[in-house]
Amino acid sequence: MLDAAFFDQIFWGNTIKAYFLFGGILLVGLIFRRLVSKLLSKLLFTLFKSFSQQAHDDTFVGLLLKPIEVFMLFTTLYLSINQLKHPLEVSVFHYHKIVGKVKEAIPVTIGECIDRIFLFLIILSIFWIILRIIDFISHVLLFKASLTESKSDDQLVPFLKELFKTVIVFIGFFTLLGFVFEVNVLTLITGLGIGGIAIALAAKESLENLIGSFTIFLDKPFVVGDLVKVDGVEGTVEKVGFRSTLIRTTEKTMATIPNKGMIDGVLENMSLRNFRRVKFSFGITYETNAETIKKIVDEIRTFIRAHEDTSDDGNAYFEGFGDSSLNIEVIYFVSITAYNDYLSIKQEINFKIMEIVMRNKSDFAYPTQRLISDKATPAGDKEVGNDTTD
Repeated sequence: MLDAAFFDQIFWGNTIKAYFLFGGILLVGLIFRRLVSKLLSKLLFTLFKSFSQQAHDDTFVGLLLKPIEVFMLFTTLYLSINQLKHPLEVSVFHYHKIVGKVKEAIPVTIGECIDRIFLFLIILSIFWIILRIIDFISHVLLFKASLTESKSDDQLVPFLKELFKTVIVFIGFFTLLGFVFEVNVLTLITGLGIGGIAIALAAKESLENLIGSFTIFLDKPFVVGDLVKVDGVEGTVEKVGFRSTLIRTTEKTMATIPNKGMIDGVLENMSLRNFRRVKFSFGITYETNAETIKKIVDEIRTFIRAHEDTSDDGNAYFEGFGDSSLNIEVIYFVSITAYNDYLSIKQEINFKIMEIVMRNKSDFAYPTQRLISDKATPAGDKEVGNDTTD
């Protein structure tokens, strides 16, 4: 049986006991890292169980498992390495510090450098866990928002998620400066001076976009899912972010517009309109007589006004005389604003107009020119006209 003297033997500056502790902690930590991470995730979920209401534990564990595993890995490595003394006590460099009125050289050991590195990594993993918790909270809130009819909450949740994550990143940054690099954060912030003013000026546009996002949430000129048109871009709003708004265009591309542009420019919210206007002209041949034109116009007007999906103020007019056609103008409003349904109704009316024109023994005109020959014609012959198509 091994006695205490055996474990007290020293090899390369460390006792055998220290090597056993180093290997044991490292081995146990690596073997049980995933199991402990799952247990910690489930334990943390109990704090949010009443908030989530529905069973979201798998989502919570899925989000937190990786950062908690990383946290456990760094903690295990830190605890195991700190069981050793050599070479951790070896000095790698010196820095000078004034103590009283005397300038002294302070040694910095390998162990102190490792302590700083692991403290940096552990703090990073802790803030990673906090960011994943924010992701989970936003996931639950988005689920709850999907159960309501209002789209405002669907728009607000992603924005608040980005806002809180940005705040946490700033807090994490200053925490690292304070604890790892021993920077006096308060002195740093108050001492920015002219540099702070320069940063503020450089961030002017970002601040304007941030204010624009708050304006969007307060005034609500649109919500996620609305069809809008701004600066020549038409599409459906998919997300209102911290700085910009994402719009899925009618060409199925993604347009990113700064929030400042969304509130400064002329914005049309086409989802709020109660009708879609249709206006177009078509030409019929010059062979059509006036009585037939009146009949065609009256039938088109009657059909449009009687249609169940158009307003009762639709109209058709004999607009005027074109170069190669008699032009009829049609104006009506479709009460269904959904784009695909709107196109179907427009197509139905177009087919009906074609039917009305053909039924009245007329035809649609196309660009033509009549050329009259100036050459002399033989006696008894008539002058011949040639029709050619442009």
